[in-house]
Amino acid sequence: MANAPKPTTVKKESSTASNLFATLVIPICILIGISLFIFVLGKPSNFQIDDSIAKANSTVSLAFYNDDTAHILPHPGNYGGMAYKGGFIVPILMGMLLMVFVFSIERLIVIGKATGKGSLDSFVKKIQSLLGSGNIAAANAECDKQEGSVANVIKSGLKKYAEMETEQNMDTDQKCLAIQKDIEEATSLEMPMLEQNLTIIATLVSVGTLMGLLGTVTGMIKAFGGLANSGAPDQAALATGISEALINTATGIGTSTLAIIMYNILTSKIDKLTYAIDEAGFSIIQTYASTHK
Repeated sequence: MANAPKPTTVKKESSTASNLFATLVIPICILIGISLFIFVLGKPSNFQIDDSIAKANSTVSLAFYNDDTAHILPHPGNYGGMAYKGGFIVPILMGMLLMVFVFSIERLIVIGKATGKGSLDSFVKKIQSLLGSGNIAAANAECDKQEGSVANVIKSGLKKYAEMETEQNMDTDQKCLAIQKDIEEATSLEMPMLEQNLTIIATLVSVGTLMGLLGTVTGMIKAFGGLANSGAPDQAALATGISEALINTATGIGTSTLAIIMYNILTSKIDKLTYAIDEAGFSIIQTYASTHK
């Protein structure tokens, strides 16, 4: 256990890097969402614009038009223009959707590295078989081949196993307890790294829906406010306003749906890794107990 501070330092550095990644990704995604909203969804080609207004405003986005754009409607069936009319909540929702993609991909890469090379189930079965035959050296060699968090934890347990072979001042139960404690300590160093940034994805599950509803409510207020100010009922204008407001709901629900799917996929993968570590750790302890009765 003399070299324990080294892996702890490595994990702290990895944790810092992951926190820095999250700190950078969130504002960058929001900025990308705003840019897409202004320059892609707000393209003049998405809207029904009079030639006189278009000539007076030769810009790349409706956001920079000098003319009042409240009366400029998107082309029928143009969802980009409809989304742009959804208001200022839309770019935030787009940024949140990008966050779900980025953090999900980042977590999948991290978990993939933690799994190691090859099939995890085959690796655990091979370790159990080698332990059953008492071939600790071969089990260590398999850990070196597999790599990843699971292999690191098992290798730590095997190292403690070898140390207990030469320990003279402890009985078998104490030695088994020492091996178990070492495996738990190694697990506590490896597992938290896998769960980092999952809280962000979990937060986006609820925040995405709430932001979508907020955008819809503000859009509905605007639509009914415009209808009241017009002095005469205009069903077409009301229908257009409602459809634009509902863009926020659709985007928010889409963001939340993707977030909860990815969260469940990622947590199931982490649970599988945890189960593999528990299974292999139990095999190490049982093997030592059975061979030192």
